[in-house]
Amino acid sequence: MSLMHGLSQVRQRLWENDASGATMKLVDSIIQRASDPAAASAPSQSQLQLVRMLMRTPVANDNSTVYNDLVQLEEELETAAQSFQQEREVADNRPLPKSKKYYKEHRQRS
Repeated sequence: MSLMHGLSQVRQRLWENDASGATMKLVDSIIQRASDPAAASAPSQSQLQLVRMLMRTPVANDNSTVYNDLVQLEEELETAAQSFQQEREVADNRPLPKSKKYYKEHRQRS
């Protein structure tokens, strides 16, 4: 995922959560800075990391509404990540069927 794509998804999620105008302005300013060709080499990050980065900005520190919007999104992303991890663990712990070779050998031993 590219940095621009991740930031646009964060912006979309904030818009769906009815975030304040100041929050949207912050994200738009970061998107504008990220669209600079010099920032094209920036490493891609997960949405959760991007939200945490936005939470550390001076705008978020000065405005509690912006900070609260970002905290709400962070909580949603963490919950989604935890449920995905649990689903992955369930899939990994599911018993695998034995191969045809196993049953053939088992029948020959009996």
